Amino acid sequence: MIAGVDGIANEGTHTSRTLGTEMPEITPDAPTPGSLQTEIEAAVFRRLVGHLRTRTDVQNIDVMNLAGFCRNCLSRWYEEEARERGVPVDRSRARELVYGMPYDEWKRLHQTPSTPEQQAAFESNREEETQT
Repeated sequence: MIAGVDGIANEGTHTSRTLGTEMPEITPDAPTPGSLQTEIEAAVFRRLVGHLRTRTDVQNIDVMNLAGFCRNCLSRWYEEEARERGVPVDRSRARELVYGMPYDEWKRLHQTPSTPEQQAAFESNREEETQT
């Protein structure tokens, strides 16, 4: 078992996916054994979540506009992957795992109103996504 975010255990075969496709091996010329690759991916996920928890100055809309995902996306993906494996995790618990606190508390403490420019970029990105 691999400790997940906040000690939640993850187990199973290598099933990490990006945008619904199997991830390629880390190094094609020297494949990493599946369990080790899963362990590395889990550690990377924990580091990403930890980084986002410390960077409360970075707003979700900015991450979304630049990278096409945000903390809410990570929460949703966590919830979906848990459900797919028969683990009951609801949206609020998944968000708490990613945010490190209840979502409403994080919003109250850290979320700032989005600017018209941020909203325009967000809408533009959404339109581009629906066209592809």
